[in-house]
Amino acid sequence: MPGSPFKRKNRNEPIPVRTVAGAQPGARAPRYGVVTSKKRKSPQKSESDREASLLTRVVNDWWNRLIAAVFGGKLSEQTEQYLAHQTKRDYICNTIGQAAWGMLFPALTMVATWFVGAEQAGLFSMAFTVGTLLLFLANYGVRTYQVSDLDDMRSFLDYQINRFLTCAAMLVVGWLWCQFRGYDAYMFSICMGVLVFRAVDGLADVYEGRLQQKDKLYLAGLSQAARCLLGLVAFALVLLVTRNLAIASFAMAIGAVASLVLLTVPLAYFETEKSMPATLRGVKELFVECFPLFLALFLYNLIDSVPKFAMEGALSYDNQLYYNAMYFPAHSILMMAGFIYKPQLVRLARIWEDPEKHRRFDLLVLAMVGVIALVTGAMALIMGTVGIPLMSFMYGLDFEKFRGLCLVMVATGGVCACIDFLYQIVTVLRAQGDVSKLYLIAFAFSVPVAMLLVNFAGLAGAVVGSLVSMAILLTLLVMEYFGIRRRMSRGY
Repeated sequence: MPGSPFKRKNRNEPIPVRTVAGAQPGARAPRYGVVTSKKRKSPQKSESDREASLLTRVVNDWWNRLIAAVFGGKLSEQTEQYLAHQTKRDYICNTIGQAAWGMLFPALTMVATWFVGAEQAGLFSMAFTVGTLLLFLANYGVRTYQVSDLDDMRSFLDYQINRFLTCAAMLVVGWLWCQFRGYDAYMFSICMGVLVFRAVDGLADVYEGRLQQKDKLYLAGLSQAARCLLGLVAFALVLLVTRNLAIASFAMAIGAVASLVLLTVPLAYFETEKSMPATLRGVKELFVECFPLFLALFLYNLIDSVPKFAMEGALSYDNQLYYNAMYFPAHSILMMAGFIYKPQLVRLARIWEDPEKHRRFDLLVLAMVGVIALVTGAMALIMGTVGIPLMSFMYGLDFEKFRGLCLVMVATGGVCACIDFLYQIVTVLRAQGDVSKLYLIAFAFSVPVAMLLVNFAGLAGAVVGSLVSMAILLTLLVMEYFGIRRRMSRGY
């Protein structure tokens, strides 16, 4: 693959995907390991502010040693050139924001369980599942594209208009889904409150993307953390007083709106330069160019959500709560693995640029899969000892009877982490268009698998069905990866 994967030949060529540290991919150079031809001056910072976190340095050192071992101790790249150059402020604030976002759902379900019981908490869990799935429609995969637009080839107003339209579409689709499912007034109100909250979450993302694009990721992290905190506090206080999930869900949405209006939007406008005028062509091209990424992300999360939808109607709603509580350790594996490999994807892309290193590139991929296996094993050990008693304490429910299912869910988390990693590697190889069909195939398998297993074995069937569906997708991705590598080796 000749040339740098991060250069465009003309203005109309799509901006390539760049994935970096944190849950939101595509960070701005030079702070996140992306090498540019132009050095930019940054304000003077204290020595302590320049230091990367200990964990970040440990991960980078591991990659340095791994790459040196794979390539015989000879690194053609300058090591410092590819390190993750986050300042402490950026790293800590972004980590806080991502942790708050990741912990929000478990925290909300815990609060709901404490105040209104497992059955109603299950109602809220189902509503949140719908809202989170449709959040990918609101985001439309644009965040990566936006923060990669270092030269402002698209106006910020283009991005805002795109996001207003996708958030409106999300609310309409959510309303139609509620009508299709025939929810009663109470469940409908819970769903709409959650959908409004998630729509605000999606809208805020475009302003936080602007901050990240302009090298102010720490402000984006603070904004994200504030929104999650205000939403959680509003939800908990109102639920404590009213014991009504519908009212509490709308209170959560109001808290998110307050953080958007009072913090997120002002930060984006005051801390970045004025946007160029919007253009109809620019908005249209955003929809066209970001569609493949949106489709892949949406289908992956749809496959992930199929067991939950299969349980709805077939099982009581408390099963939704149990399923989502057991899924959180699996999600933690995905987050930890991402922390290890996402900061290094640009570095791997530079290595892949050298045709002489293609044969040994697979060893780096295999090493990361081994790390994911180790993380999964460590999580299984934690869950098998202190994890399940801790979950029982936090939720006030007995998870000991689900010990076997918890370990199956941990295995699912390891499979999901491998799926995400392989998709990112395929993106590095610039062959992501080849795998979209695989997600459609996996989705087609996941629906009957989940329906049959849930009807046959209830909650256990949903958990096993999730593992089976993800294993099918992983198998397809592995086969496709080797197919891509074989075609590339032959010069196709």
